[in-house]
Amino acid sequence: MRRALDLLYAASGALAALCLAGIAILMLAQAAGREFGLLIRGADDITAWLCAAAAFLALGHTFRHGELVRVGLWLDMLGARARWYAEIVALGITTAFVGYMAWAVTRFVYQSWQFNEVAQNLIKIPIWIPQMSLVIGVIIFLIAIMDELTAVLRRQKPAYQLAEEQRRAAKDFSETV
Repeated sequence: MRRALDLLYAASGALAALCLAGIAILMLAQAAGREFGLLIRGADDITAWLCAAAAFLALGHTFRHGELVRVGLWLDMLGARARWYAEIVALGITTAFVGYMAWAVTRFVYQSWQFNEVAQNLIKIPIWIPQMSLVIGVIIFLIAIMDELTAVLRRQKPAYQLAEEQRRAAKDFSETV
């Protein structure tokens, strides 16, 4: 199960990276196209969709690697037992919030599909297609949070804490810049 979850987080991170690469390619193509009088129709639409996809698909991966904003300074001041309780409370609240978010986003995209909503810009496609990256990203994020909550309940260190400790041991303080 651990390998499957790690593969899921890595795949979502890789997809987010591909979206960022796609944005860069489209922007460079637009800039080059202007020099030669070429117009790339719909590039703005695609860039916007890729931007949203990159943001949401990266959530699970960045959370597991300790790259999302957390209250680590506050947690570091607590003793082991108090930190354990604080982690459970924080992850429990986050699970509830992101679980609701996953439900709401899924419902929203389902309604887009149900009403046959079409993108209103240059590219006329069913809008639920680019919106699915939002649903997938939030669900992977929810799985990552529940994964960490399970680890903490088993009295294991969460992956984001281990990643943070590894960065400190390697004297990598780039996250504080």
